Amino acid sequence: MSSAVPASRPPLDGAALLAALQALLPAHCIIAATESQRPFECDALTIYRELPLLVVLPETVEQVQAVLRLCHQLQVPVVARGSGTGLCAGAMPHPEGVLLGLSKLDRVLEIDPLARTARVQPGVSNLAISAAVKQHGLYYGPDPSSQIACSIGGNVAENSGGVHCLKYGLTVHNILALELLTVEGERVTIGSQGLDSPGYDLLALLTGSEGLLGIVVEVTVRLLPTPDAARVVMAGFPTVSAAGDAVGAVIAAGIIPAGLEMMDRLAIQAAEDFAGAGYPRDAEALLLCEVDGSCEEVEGNAARVEHLFRELGATSIVVSRDEAQRALLWQGRKSAFPAVGRLAPDYYCMDGTIPRSQVSHVLNEIARLSDHYGLRVANVFHAGDGNLHPLILFDASDPREVRKAEHFGAAILSLSVQVGGCITGEHGVGLEKLRQMPEQFAPGELALLEDIKHAFDPGLTLNPGKGVPILKRCQEYRALPAAHQHD
Repeated sequence: MSSAVPASRPPLDGAALLAALQALLPAHCIIAATESQRPFECDALTIYRELPLLVVLPETVEQVQAVLRLCHQLQVPVVARGSGTGLCAGAMPHPEGVLLGLSKLDRVLEIDPLARTARVQPGVSNLAISAAVKQHGLYYGPDPSSQIACSIGGNVAENSGGVHCLKYGLTVHNILALELLTVEGERVTIGSQGLDSPGYDLLALLTGSEGLLGIVVEVTVRLLPTPDAARVVMAGFPTVSAAGDAVGAVIAAGIIPAGLEMMDRLAIQAAEDFAGAGYPRDAEALLLCEVDGSCEEVEGNAARVEHLFRELGATSIVVSRDEAQRALLWQGRKSAFPAVGRLAPDYYCMDGTIPRSQVSHVLNEIARLSDHYGLRVANVFHAGDGNLHPLILFDASDPREVRKAEHFGAAILSLSVQVGGCITGEHGVGLEKLRQMPEQFAPGELALLEDIKHAFDPGLTLNPGKGVPILKRCQEYRALPAAHQHD
């Protein structure tokens, strides 16, 4: 391992940095006033906040390059930000750095319906890709709950998934190439339009790298043909354990649903109050299982899933009769996060992944932890691939509840690792999960991650203090931001 440590940085002259940026960008692309910076102080994990030194919102790739070159020359930290919908404090600014907003790079550059690909800039929203290619009978597979707002650049940074990731994969499975700017501002192409590329698989390395290794300025995505038909089977169960067993039974039967989602009683009731989707309020757990494909395939698999659910004790079953009802059933699930937000002043959305066989055990343990910490929790998650999203309800104005919520969340992540899972599925590590990284990785593995970071970013100025706990090189811009310097 390299023992090189970044040289000591001179005191930063904010006025000089502002003047230098003003020479590179139009005035309306720079935000220096404190109050105008407030919307950028956090991502969707709002318990961690920090104001940057400056916010810049470039309008072209060339402007992004110029900003990176300047910041590299001055050894100024750079934190990239998309739409700000992330949930791990990965886009929280650095107090001595530049917040690089990419939301203005929002063009669909090219659609190739024959190759089933599209080239887009990082600020294009997830849902906008599908809207742009709908006329060709195509769509983009990953569909996070925030897809109406979240950007494809942020999806790449966190390797986002969504309710249909069980069958169609995460972001890493649905992109072909990236245009990346290095920390020095050099533009490089990663991946290709072909089925494979020579050399190391840097595309997989960069997907989910959270802005630690480079800045994505263009993404080539893989598009899918719109299925002929799709139906949702909704089933209410009397116990969480019964619903957990049903998840495994569907997969064991050889059926790979497009989506297989689970919600517990608190989440069911909140979503039903919010969306009126027709969810069974008396159920302890709810499964939403979508099957898609040809009309014959869908009819057959929907009938098999319904039969399985009845055999395993479902107390209520609804099979969508048309596209409108299918959309309504999913609307309830996709509205679950804002719906739960009505139950308490704040909620803390966790993101761990577990083996499917451990679903019942882990949910029962989360219930026990809820009693232990005295905080309610609503469980909403991608049951098919074991990606948990417990929503811990608390009051952010009470420091004691904030600490309890953090400790409760950490306990869920530890539990995920203990049962053979991992500390994240699609939200990333960011600032939130740094303390759990040593639980997931051995010292040698952490050292390897550190070396990869150092290879791409020797000065450790790209999104410092996030993703990888770099301890030996703690001059990584003055270690952790102040917002996280507490227990």
